[in-house]
Amino acid sequence: MSFVIENWVLLAVALTSGGMLLWPALSSGGGADSLNPNEVVQLMNREKAVVVDVCGADEFAAGHVVGAKNVPLDQLEAKLTGVVKNKATPVVLVCASGMRSKRALAVAKKLGYENVRSLSGGMGAWRSASLPVDKA
Repeated sequence: MSFVIENWVLLAVALTSGGMLLWPALSSGGGADSLNPNEVVQLMNREKAVVVDVCGADEFAAGHVVGAKNVPLDQLEAKLTGVVKNKATPVVLVCASGMRSKRALAVAKKLGYENVRSLSGGMGAWRSASLPVDKA
């Protein structure tokens, strides 16, 4: 106990630095099911992940991840099995901000997709990372 009392400043610095290391993971809203843009690119290149954009057709036309397939969130349950037939295939769900893709994650898991993830931050994060955007 005397060590703690004598070295309280050292302990405070250690706890603060540990908190600062954990802050990005906690504040991004990410989790085991969320990926940052660079992780999405790696998954696309290494494991041939299918990118599914759950935005509406107008948002999709304004800009989307190159090679993404558009299945609006309200049609996802009915159409995802037609777009991605193999449920073991890695699937990355994308929307404008990352909120709809998180909801879509629950739908895809309910349909039995084993390896489904969401792009944390959505197309905003994708553009901020200066990654290519396709407009169709």
